[in-house]
Amino acid sequence: MWLNKEQVLDAAIRTYRKTVLHSTPQHVVIDNLFDGIKLDAVVRVLQQDSCWQTQKHTYSALYVDNAKWQKTRKKQRFVQRDAWQRPAPGAGGNIALEFLSFLRSDEFMSLLSRIFTVKLTDINVAEPDINSNYFRLAATDFVNQHADDSPGREVCMLLYLNKDWHQGSGGELVFIGTDDKLVNIAPLYNRCVLFNPASPGSEHWVKAMTTENTQRYRYNVTSWYWSE
Repeated sequence: MWLNKEQVLDAAIRTYRKTVLHSTPQHVVIDNLFDGIKLDAVVRVLQQDSCWQTQKHTYSALYVDNAKWQKTRKKQRFVQRDAWQRPAPGAGGNIALEFLSFLRSDEFMSLLSRIFTVKLTDINVAEPDINSNYFRLAATDFVNQHADDSPGREVCMLLYLNKDWHQGSGGELVFIGTDDKLVNIAPLYNRCVLFNPASPGSEHWVKAMTTENTQRYRYNVTSWYWSE
């Protein structure tokens, strides 16, 4: 079981649904949604530096190479971070990969469907696996303001895996919100943020890491979900 049972009881789901409906953007923050012991094992896999590759996006193009990146003005640079590289087929069991598979399972998508009262499915998604992955940010990395809305995309999930985070470390998620009221969410361990990317105020960014120790990272899982 990946989910903590007490966090997915009917009463809890009704509370999540009410929170989504009455927040701007439409979102809910759920702490300790997942089994902590299993997440600890996932983190141990993520701490292997060989599993990561730098990813760079501009506002006009995704996955740009270094030559194009250097020619792009800083204001047009959208993302610089590391993305987790999945193990090769046949490489053996990997609990980090198992967790990503769970996030695309009928069980988990059914839970999200109940919270957001919309049927979520991968039936029409060409490559569902690439829509759930791990990312890490160092002090030199960034995720600038952007929107995650896309036709048919109903839910975005962010899960944080940072046991050593403390106030002042940076790395908070910031929603633009409404009426100049920003929504700041700390990236605490086993904190799950679910939001509707098409709802008003859902544009967001990540505050820069403030630590001078460039060997410390901010880890998270990002997962996107579509309706039929």
